[in-house]
Amino acid sequence: MLEELRTLVLFAEEGSIQNVARRLPLTQPAVTRQMQRLEDMLATTLLDRRQKPPRLTAAGMEVLARAKDILASVEALKAFAADAEPQGVLRVGLAHGLSDASVAGAIAGAAAAFPKISLRLKTGWSAELIEQFERDQLDMAIILRPADHQGPDALGTERLCVIAQAGAHLTDARAPMPWVLSPEPCDARQTLLSSLGGERHRLVVAAEIQDPAMQMEWVRRGHGLGLMPLRLAARGLPDGLALVDIDNVDLSLQVVALRSPHLNRLAKAVEAIAKAVGEAVKIEA
Repeated sequence: MLEELRTLVLFAEEGSIQNVARRLPLTQPAVTRQMQRLEDMLATTLLDRRQKPPRLTAAGMEVLARAKDILASVEALKAFAADAEPQGVLRVGLAHGLSDASVAGAIAGAAAAFPKISLRLKTGWSAELIEQFERDQLDMAIILRPADHQGPDALGTERLCVIAQAGAHLTDARAPMPWVLSPEPCDARQTLLSSLGGERHRLVVAAEIQDPAMQMEWVRRGHGLGLMPLRLAARGLPDGLALVDIDNVDLSLQVVALRSPHLNRLAKAVEAIAKAVGEAVKIEA
């Protein structure tokens, strides 16, 4: 009914169906049908069609006044919804591979700008978070996708690097060598396997450790190669570790933010968090 009420207000302003049609823009028959629908819905005659051009009846004048009030209230409601401060519980899932201090700080900092929001952060593997998101258990899921993923939900690229015990003499990390990796379904592990052509027999896993600090310690002790985000390695490797050069192997993942279509007031906070995470995963020049 709102469109019909807007047409009635425009008719009162313009004085003719022709001028209303020009402003909308619609055809004259379409404007006429809108006016007739409004009359049918209200079960009253709004236009005196005996006059040329038609004029509003007494009932039409009363409906016009109420229509202006209704439309003004609708616009006020829209403004309120758009400007209202986000509040309520915001459930955010974060992939294990992104669970480091820089990303955590980015999320916390973005959420802090919305004091009426109660942040509920949960980490997990991307596959698990996607499932929870689809079950409406998360309002937002920040996950890792294959490098070729495209779409407006992509926030940036997480590039991985290979690390080894400092001083180890390695020429090709693609050769069958032991690895220290997170348990499946680790996103980084899946990317490494893909870079090996999907041949599981070439991936010799010496240790499955989820904690990144223990992974690096195990690598430092020479038990195998490891993976870590290049953005973290660029800030300085822990003592006893070194980077391993791999030619023509892309160990990259897309950082993707899944957003619920029912965020309402939470949308501003979700957008702020997505932007902050996108900045956090950039590699510093």
